[in-house]
Amino acid sequence: MYKAVTRGIRVTVEPRFVEEESQPDKGKFFFAYTVEITNLTTDRVQLRSRHWRIVDGRGAVQEVRGAGVVGKQPVLGPGESFTYTSGCPLPTPDGTMAGDYTMTSESGEVFRAEIPAFSLDSPFVKRVVH
Repeated sequence: MYKAVTRGIRVTVEPRFVEEESQPDKGKFFFAYTVEITNLTTDRVQLRSRHWRIVDGRGAVQEVRGAGVVGKQPVLGPGESFTYTSGCPLPTPDGTMAGDYTMTSESGEVFRAEIPAFSLDSPFVKRVVH
């Protein structure tokens, strides 16, 4: 479990390798991640957009930007949470993801909430111990 809190917005991520959607012999590795976004403030906030930085095991970087998450732009009142699950295919058995959500407060202020960097690891990763 990975966690970050920015300006009272807590983002928790739990990644997992999805073996049934992967084909290691063809260089296809699929990862799912469940995100919980919790509003710890006394203000209503809305998630407007997302930005992801995905790095595969070879160091190739992919930037992903878009409106909302899973087709939604949730509004969170004080103490409320929104949870969703999404996925990420990689050509390598490991990688990392990190990013941020653009949020808008009830008063119209726009700010970014950090998505903590998290590791995508499959059982097919070859580890070297020195």
